[in-house]
Amino acid sequence: MHLPLSPRRASVAWAAAALVAAAVLTGPPATAAGSPSSAHVDSALLDAVEKGGEASFFVVLKDQADLSAAKKQKTHAKAAEAAYEELRAHAGASQRPLTSFLDEERVGHTDYWIANAVQVTGGRDLVERLAKRSDVASLVKSRTYRLDEIETSDKEVASSRLNADGTDSGVDGAPEWGIADINADDVWNQYENRGEGIVIANVDSGVQFDHPDLVAGYRGNDGNGGFTHDYNFYDPTGQCGTSGVPCDNNGHGTHTMGTMVGKNGVGVAPNAKWIAAKGCESSSCSDASLLDAGQWILAPTDHNGQNPRPDLAPNIVNNSWGGGDTTFYQDIVEAWNAAGIFEAFAAGNDGNGTTCSTAHAPGSQAPSYGVGAYDSSGKIASFSGFGPSLVDGSMKPDISAPGVSIRSTWPGSSYNTINGTSMATPHVAGAVALLWSSAPSLIGHIDETRDLLNEGARDTDDTHCGGTADMNNVWGEGKLDILASVDKAPHTAVTVTGKVTDKATGSALPGIVVKATAGSDTRTVSTGPDGAYRLSLSPGTYDFSLSGYGYATGTVSAVELVTGRPLTQDVALDAVPTHGVSGTVLDVTGKPLPGAKVELNGSPIASATTDARGAYSFAKVAEGSFGLTVTPAAPVLCNGVHTGSITVGTTDLIKNVQVPARTDHSGISCAPASYSWIAGSKKLALSGDEDAATVALPFPVKHYGVSYTSASVTTDGLVDFLSSRVGDYDNTALPTAGSNGVKGVIAPLWDDLTLDRKSTVQTATTGTTGNRRFAIVWNNAAYADGTSGRATFEVVFEEATGAVTVQYRSVPDKGAGATVGIADQAGTDALQYAYNQPVLTDGTAIRFSQGAK
Repeated sequence: MHLPLSPRRASVAWAAAALVAAAVLTGPPATAAGSPSSAHVDSALLDAVEKGGEASFFVVLKDQADLSAAKKQKTHAKAAEAAYEELRAHAGASQRPLTSFLDEERVGHTDYWIANAVQVTGGRDLVERLAKRSDVASLVKSRTYRLDEIETSDKEVASSRLNADGTDSGVDGAPEWGIADINADDVWNQYENRGEGIVIANVDSGVQFDHPDLVAGYRGNDGNGGFTHDYNFYDPTGQCGTSGVPCDNNGHGTHTMGTMVGKNGVGVAPNAKWIAAKGCESSSCSDASLLDAGQWILAPTDHNGQNPRPDLAPNIVNNSWGGGDTTFYQDIVEAWNAAGIFEAFAAGNDGNGTTCSTAHAPGSQAPSYGVGAYDSSGKIASFSGFGPSLVDGSMKPDISAPGVSIRSTWPGSSYNTINGTSMATPHVAGAVALLWSSAPSLIGHIDETRDLLNEGARDTDDTHCGGTADMNNVWGEGKLDILASVDKAPHTAVTVTGKVTDKATGSALPGIVVKATAGSDTRTVSTGPDGAYRLSLSPGTYDFSLSGYGYATGTVSAVELVTGRPLTQDVALDAVPTHGVSGTVLDVTGKPLPGAKVELNGSPIASATTDARGAYSFAKVAEGSFGLTVTPAAPVLCNGVHTGSITVGTTDLIKNVQVPARTDHSGISCAPASYSWIAGSKKLALSGDEDAATVALPFPVKHYGVSYTSASVTTDGLVDFLSSRVGDYDNTALPTAGSNGVKGVIAPLWDDLTLDRKSTVQTATTGTTGNRRFAIVWNNAAYADGTSGRATFEVVFEEATGAVTVQYRSVPDKGAGATVGIADQAGTDALQYAYNQPVLTDGTAIRFSQGAK
């Protein structure tokens, strides 16, 4: 159902479209000195490069994707897929001239498709040259945003509402004051609806996924004691490690998620599912991490950022972060909205109770739905940001919600009480889950949903910053009242309820996943502790599938749902037999891999660890299909993670696995290679502790897709394609981003090395044209810190294949203090073989195969 836009909403929609069409930065931009083009350069970037310094910044292109086709799609999945395909294709084509220029100039870059922006690092000359390009709209200095400062109360330990078997007990606590104030509990009672079938996400500091009040609603919860984190949690910051297991190193993200979906009375929509993207390193959120998180929300990936699935995009995303008045995050908001993803943004905490225009971006931008905060006495919070927007003059906030003394979930399976518009915003996100679950015809219709929230809000008169009694720059449309909004929604949905039981025993089956599918539209809910489920669905014809570990999938096909005719649909499932599963895990070379972790995703069975022969076994696995993940133990070297599937049939299963070669995001892989030493013949002018020399390459060498005819060689065991680096004796892990990061390098043995009279660096070329090999050889390099022994090693470039091999004739302490690997030109992608690990042995070689970037 499409509702007409209100006059205010229509003007906001027009303003948003104008911003995107113009592709301009918010606020009064400065123009680069001497630049005749229309590209805008923000003043912060000019200040950063004014005195010869370098800065990381974004090049925002003028050309914007046309998302009109995505907006016309009838289902959320189709809209997300259409938006993703258009954005990817458009960015790939429109960025190509720019990235070609950057490659020619040896400037590393990270490309984003959701905002059509490219991140680079450079000085004033690069800024001025880019500002002159006709395809560039603006240059924006990289920055960070902030989470609310946390005002904690005495933390309380959460009392688990889970049964002994880990299933949800179904027992709720009394609703928190904010839940009651917006009448969410009245929606629960009057409409028997708690967000079933809706998926909420947040971009925040992460989430403690196994908090007692959150674990049951986590979409990655398989319902049987196991978890699948791929597509359900993403950490572009790297703070949670490489395993993909969710974490929260701040607490803020766990708190906001609890207000949205927490059990025990803390959450607005306690039966909605949730996923999360960690877009904030801790208390701050970098542009790069937020952009990565924004892309993931539209097209979730596995934990490595690969294999995107826009069909798994959430319905709603909460953003309790912000700050400042210049940002291009509006492009992400537009993309989300086109994909039918409702977004809510905090209006900011820089208010003082009187001053106007204190709301900050992105919540103060016209395309965003910004949220202010009030307290339990009904007064606007002293910190709540007011409009009008400094960004574009729009009326802000859009609405207000409870944001003072908000008690919610906290890491450590506890609770905490915090103040902030960050706490108000998840009340709105959770309210939309109640609205869409109650009136599924609204799912994906952003403007209609905003109008219903606005129309249901309780008007609150304060016009000292402009506006009217029913819409002003202090309260927005007023206080959130989700019961009133649900009352006003179209009530055409059909309620489907039922109970799932064991066919043989008649016992209730909790945690069974019930999927209702009509075309490309799928709604999912899990059975409760009594085996019961409930879904509100739009009229139409649906196929139902019911699945859970230990039971054969049940199906009910072609069920016609008609408004006014609720359906009761009980299903009994057949238990299936169990069988043994065993096998052997081999490393990338085909040798047994001991210590590897073997997991059966989608089952409650604990993981197994391979023995000295690489063998593993599971005694009893129910018939069915499962994901199979094999993770090598540290040091992983060139062994990648195996992700596949198995099907357990009617007999025991033997499943042998060879792990793949490990790769980085650009497709570069590594593997042990045959040792074939090339002796050096031409000496380079290198000596001492910190020195570098440029060497001409006999044939073009490609590094992350860019061809080079020369490179810098350092005494500290680095080959650098971007600059002549000195002072890199203090090796770091790869990649290392930032203006001082080591980028565009090959590190055969990056350590604090020195060249004395016994040491040399030489080059040599072997083979014939088309099949040449070029070696850079470090002979008898000493250690500056006095480590005994000397290192002899080399880098070999292959003309025919583009591969790079590093070889070791002698390495003291097995390279225990060195970095070995290869890194891209932007400092954001790398394949690290080792970092301060004793893994290098004499007479060995490692080959890096360059993938297409």
